[in-house]
Amino acid sequence: MINHLKHHERKEVHLMAIINEIKCARCDRKYSGVRSRCPYCGARRIGRGKYSEDSDNAKGKMLISVLILAVFTVAAGILLFTTPAEADDTDSDNGLGIDLNEEGNESMQGLHPEPSPTPTPTPEPTIAPQNIESIEIWVPNSHKVEDFTLSVGQAIELTAKIEPVSVENDYEPDWEISSEHGNVFEFAPVVGGIRLVATEAGHGKLIVTAGDKSAETWVRVN
Repeated sequence: MINHLKHHERKEVHLMAIINEIKCARCDRKYSGVRSRCPYCGARRIGRGKYSEDSDNAKGKMLISVLILAVFTVAAGILLFTTPAEADDTDSDNGLGIDLNEEGNESMQGLHPEPSPTPTPTPEPTIAPQNIESIEIWVPNSHKVEDFTLSVGQAIELTAKIEPVSVENDYEPDWEISSEHGNVFEFAPVVGGIRLVATEAGHGKLIVTAGDKSAETWVRVN
């Protein structure tokens, strides 16, 4: 019996010599390399001389869970964005069961008629003003004047009479003075014509023009 125990101890010593011992990174004690945990402090061995805490394993599991969740999220996003395009292909018949190929387009013309083009308005023709037959200088509601005499400071109102009467509103008479003796008289516009005032002795010409017609009268100032 004693010999058998000695033989068994020699066998264990021989095995210990073959298997390397591992030094625990936590408690610095040596133990057999076949063990996955330190028999003294219980630290898990993850490599030669290294150990991991249970919290490290929990972190690893959590990291794997996050990676798996990210993969599922990406896959769901791809399905979400690709589904509308596929739906457009399957719904190309607009839900009416009609194939929108060339023949289908012809059959759909009655359902969706093309809008009528907007008609272009015809421009109204521009009517040219009627030509003036004649123009004369008149004392309003009185008589035509071809020349007249005023005293310095005296005033008179004059108007332009256009024929035919139907075109009077189409033209604005243009009055002007032609004198070689300075400012013999001057005028200012009033309703229906002008108001002429004699300013100094002399004579000059008053001219009115409308269209291609004109009239004139001599004005003498005493």
